[in-house]
Amino acid sequence: MLAPKILRSSMPIPIIDLFAGPGGLGEGFSSLRDHKHERVFEIALSIEKDSIAHKTLMLRAVFRQLRGTKHIQHYYSYIRNEIDELTFRKIPAVAEAFSHAEKEARCLELGKANEDSIDTEIQTALGGKDTWVLIGGPPCQAYSLAGRARRVNDKTFKDDVKHFLYREYLRIIKVHRPTVFVMENVKGLLSSHHSGSPMFERILADLCAPAPGLEYEIRSFVKKGNSDTLEPVDFVIQAERHGIPQSRHRVILLGIRKDAGASRHDLLPVTDSVSVREAIDDLPKIRSKLSRGDSIEAWREAVLAGPSYVSGWGTASERAMTELMRTSARAATWTSVGKPFAQKPGPKPKLGEQTELQRWVYDRNLKGFCQHEARSHMPSDLARYLFAACFAQSHRYSPRLDIFPPKLLPKHSNVTKERGATEAIPFKDRFRVQCAWDPATTIVSHIAKDGHYYIHYDPTQCRSLTVREAARLQTFPDNYFFAGNRTEQYTQVGNAVPPLLAYKLAKIVRGLLAGLKRDGRRKKARVKANHKASGQSVAYLHQKEPDFA
Repeated sequence: MLAPKILRSSMPIPIIDLFAGPGGLGEGFSSLRDHKHERVFEIALSIEKDSIAHKTLMLRAVFRQLRGTKHIQHYYSYIRNEIDELTFRKIPAVAEAFSHAEKEARCLELGKANEDSIDTEIQTALGGKDTWVLIGGPPCQAYSLAGRARRVNDKTFKDDVKHFLYREYLRIIKVHRPTVFVMENVKGLLSSHHSGSPMFERILADLCAPAPGLEYEIRSFVKKGNSDTLEPVDFVIQAERHGIPQSRHRVILLGIRKDAGASRHDLLPVTDSVSVREAIDDLPKIRSKLSRGDSIEAWREAVLAGPSYVSGWGTASERAMTELMRTSARAATWTSVGKPFAQKPGPKPKLGEQTELQRWVYDRNLKGFCQHEARSHMPSDLARYLFAACFAQSHRYSPRLDIFPPKLLPKHSNVTKERGATEAIPFKDRFRVQCAWDPATTIVSHIAKDGHYYIHYDPTQCRSLTVREAARLQTFPDNYFFAGNRTEQYTQVGNAVPPLLAYKLAKIVRGLLAGLKRDGRRKKARVKANHKASGQSVAYLHQKEPDFA
């Protein structure tokens, strides 16, 4: 009887990932190893409607299949741009890995795809295991502050189906009864209303009691208590307090099925903040491109012209700022604009000297950096980026439009229209530097539109962040490859949960499940002892034990 139990306890716990995006949550959970370096969790099924993000999920599933084998070299050859996709997929071991990935990562739209088919896929993926974890975050546009602001006069907003996509998550909880679930959403959910009803309270009530006879205790990862004692804000995780180089604040709920037993769980440990510089400064220095007529000479000319835009600013620091911009412009001698893959310029720190983030993102087998290419910008934007980066370097904060030199103000109706003395310029942080010594501001999907909110702190590079830099701030490992064109890559990065944060959540869930297992064993031992003392049969106690890890 002991051998099967040992076998069950060593098997990874299945994960079902809904609204998976490019796989940030799943990456964190699937990366957790036990003291024997065996996987604690495995992604049994991930579901994502976007075809490009789904392609990224597929490729990551292939990576996990090949990792630890000699065939992983083919994955590196592909993301280093040494072989094309067709050649990559024709390699027998890779083709077999893709065959597995096609079952693991499914391109389906929850709410529109056939529910019976989805239920069958989930049941097949779980393989009869009683203990498993549901993760994911329903799309958040309907709850985000920015989304609501954009649609304040939109009469169709209240009918947006995204308000209720959480019900698809809820339906799967009802039908499949996960032991634990982890649900992520934007902080704006806390203040979102629908038809006068607070959405967060409605969602919390639904998750606590999804169906008759099925109840969950909803907890926080950062404060002890449950939905009866916690305030809504207690469910917000401030990522920068937990080793993520980004001020990302998200609602993340921890649900525990009540009949599994309410074991205690650890809270996310608070760590020193990680700055933008610590996250991306080792990446190759590159220049931006010009949107028209790009060349090194034309780019240098545009950058050197930047200081002239400050004349007429009329502030006490005009002269000092002009000189700092001139010095930075003269030092802007970078020639490379980046490439799909760039060899690493020098040795990495030794393992014992690496920070937590460096240990997480580095992969010595990659031997370089993927998807680190600069965007193209207009000459006038180069002048704005140069000014903003120099200002941040001097003042230690990013300048807003209301203090920009007049010649650098964008020709945008929101900025140029006449307004009263007390009327403020809207979107004053339209141009925002990611300050070197602080965590980044939140990386969101808007980064795909333009780079104005994500200006590099180094004025000599005079550009916005690359896909790889954004991925670093989101804590994606350097070997994580995003499918699609550059706009699609930015969108995926911005929509994701930081994998390193997800990894830390996975540690807590693992400890919780281990506690449930210990509690179950103790309870069974007590019942067995009581029955033995009373002379009753204990045969029923030998039924299948939950397969907690």
